[in-house]
Amino acid sequence: MKQIAENVWIKGYPLTIFGTRHGRNVTVIRLTDGRLIIHSMAPFPAADIQGIHAIGEPAWLIESMLLHDTYAREGREIFPDIPFLGPPGFGSIVKFPVKPLYPAPEDWAGEVETLPIRGAPKLEEIAVLHIPSRTLILADLIFNFPAEEKGWDRFFHRHIAGFKRYPGMSRIFRMFVTDKVAFRESIDRIAEKDFDRVIVGHGSIIETDGKELLLRGLRDAGLY
Repeated sequence: MKQIAENVWIKGYPLTIFGTRHGRNVTVIRLTDGRLIIHSMAPFPAADIQGIHAIGEPAWLIESMLLHDTYAREGREIFPDIPFLGPPGFGSIVKFPVKPLYPAPEDWAGEVETLPIRGAPKLEEIAVLHIPSRTLILADLIFNFPAEEKGWDRFFHRHIAGFKRYPGMSRIFRMFVTDKVAFRESIDRIAEKDFDRVIVGHGSIIETDGKELLLRGLRDAGLY
């Protein structure tokens, strides 16, 4: 795990979608009492499991969007005895018990906040804010692939997925937004929060100016 801020770590894992290199970011947040929130699951190898335990005590697992079930079962099997949190309906998809990610557990108060993104009921993404480090953690709301990507990656992302520039929103996410008013109200609530860094589910971390770049990507998509 790579530490990117006090009490925040990240690890990228390979993930291929339609032959393109999407990657998948796993974020680990350590609360002040030493307990860990693991955001997004992956096929964790033994060394990474040991690395997570070296950081603190795993206490919660999170998937923050309905379509993020790819490695949910693997995460559940690796960490079988701690709560798994997700958006409404996630338990029906993965076929094991899932507790609500929103509202956030009281144990997180003052450190981690969850912010539902309304208007796309087939996605139900929930943004996660680590308050002390001013870090917003997302699933698929925006992606941030390399601007210099080439070949099939570039063709697929630009012409099929519909990214105009990075960070940006995919055409698929735009299609799932059925209530633009509710969506914009949700983004307004997120924009009111104090954050600068944005961790995307796929692609590179946005280390600075994350709020403005997030909003720019949503404006590019015609949704803000």
